[in-house]
Amino acid sequence: MSVSPNFRDYVLEQLSGLGSLRSRRMFGGIGLYCDELFFGLIDDDILYLKVDDTNRDDYVARGCEPFRPVADDPNAVSMSYYRVPEDVLEDEEITRIWGRKAVSVAGSAAAARAFRKRGRRPAARAKTAASAKRKRALKVLRKQT
Repeated sequence: MSVSPNFRDYVLEQLSGLGSLRSRRMFGGIGLYCDELFFGLIDDDILYLKVDDTNRDDYVARGCEPFRPVADDPNAVSMSYYRVPEDVLEDEEITRIWGRKAVSVAGSAAAARAFRKRGRRPAARAKTAASAKRKRALKVLRKQT
C-alpha cells in the first residue's frame, strides 16, 4: 500500500488542467482533490477515479476493477472508485477527460449530500412548527370547554 513520489507526480501532471489539484496522504495511499472535491486515489501506484452510474460503464467495458481497500478480501470492494486503464493514463488528454468526469461525479455526490442534509432541516422545522400549532389549538379548545 505504498505510492512512489514519482508515480504521484506523474498522475498529477497527467491531470493538470482540471483545476486546483492537490494530493493528500491517507491510509497508506494518496487522495486526490480538485477544487476541494475528493475525486480519486492512488494505491500501490495504481490510479482509481470516482464513478457513479454516469461513467461506471466506461470502466467496466474496459475490464477495470473496483478499488479494494483490503486486497486479500474479495468482499471488501469500493464501488465508487475504479482503476484507470494504463493506456488511458498514458494519454494526457484522455486522462483529463476521465478526470473531469470523476470530478463531476464527486461534485454531484457532494451536492446530493448537501441537499439531503439541508432537506432534513426544513422538514424537521415544519414538524416542530406543526406540533406547536396543534398544541396551541388544543390549549384553546380546552379553555373553551
